[in-house]
Amino acid sequence: MATILSVSGSPSATSRTARLLRHLDARLTAQGHEVIPLDVRTLPAEALLGADFKHPAIVETTALFAQADGVVVGTPVYKAAYSGLLKSLLDLLPQYALEGKTVLPLATGGTTAHVLAIDYALRPVLNSMGAGHIVQGWFTLDKDITVGDDGSLTIAPGSAEALEQVVDRFSVVLGGRPSRTSLLAAAG
Repeated sequence: MATILSVSGSPSATSRTARLLRHLDARLTAQGHEVIPLDVRTLPAEALLGADFKHPAIVETTALFAQADGVVVGTPVYKAAYSGLLKSLLDLLPQYALEGKTVLPLATGGTTAHVLAIDYALRPVLNSMGAGHIVQGWFTLDKDITVGDDGSLTIAPGSAEALEQVVDRFSVVLGGRPSRTSLLAAAG
């Protein structure tokens, strides 16, 4: 199956965005894909902010993008746009780092006023980087993502179902098999 790079653009160590991505990574893995998680916040700040294209961590990250068949890009929405941390990374990648790749944009935020951040802020950048196919993304409200004291993740039912459908479409485009749940929904 496909190799997927799952990129969290959240600067927070306790990020709901990152936890949501890792939850979705498990779904993609179950569908037969190899998923490589990348939390941008773990990259050296001096390399990101200093635009050090030759820093070993940036070179390695660029290689991860190059080897991926698909990329999931998740970001919290701040001030109606994707995170500055994600922007710092995208600026360091080659101009066509997403050429020929299937990309799934995901965002989280505190209000539905930010729902268009995917289409008006993130999608144009992904497109300019040569993405072969940007599948329909999804915005999830922060209130629909609950992290338990034990680190468990709960997604509100309506949001969970929508996310499953979006991830399953992404998987199918990459040549994955749809989940049993989506097959049952299609048959029902």
